[in-house]
Amino acid sequence: QVQLMESGGGSVQAGGSLRLSCTASGDTQIRRMLWFRQAPGKQREGVATISTSALTTDYWDAVKGRFTISLDNAKKTLYLQMNNLKPEDTGMYYCAADVRSWLLTLVPASYPSWGQGTQVTVTS
Repeated sequence: QVQLMESGGGSVQAGGSLRLSCTASGDTQIRRMLWFRQAPGKQREGVATISTSALTTDYWDAVKGRFTISLDNAKKTLYLQMNNLKPEDTGMYYCAADVRSWLLTLVPASYPSWGQGTQVTVTS
């Protein structure tokens, strides 16, 4: 079983930057990881995903060029660097992990393990 803990959220003005972190513990033979978000009244949206071996990545079109997902395997920590933030990026950000599949997908429900989330608020 994988335990995930996010940190790094906060409040920032539009155009600003934040870096989110997600530290994994427990069964850390993780194959793929995901950042997703959920705003009040909206569905969960997959933001970025990464494979832990080849470090292959994929991004939601809405964040391409602004967000970067990265992984420090030695520290068992996943990052999301968010630049040029917009008010529509506001929401609770979660990391997710899977120890079984290598298939990169932005669908949160396909990842069995989720963290508790960290809030990101972008003001205009």
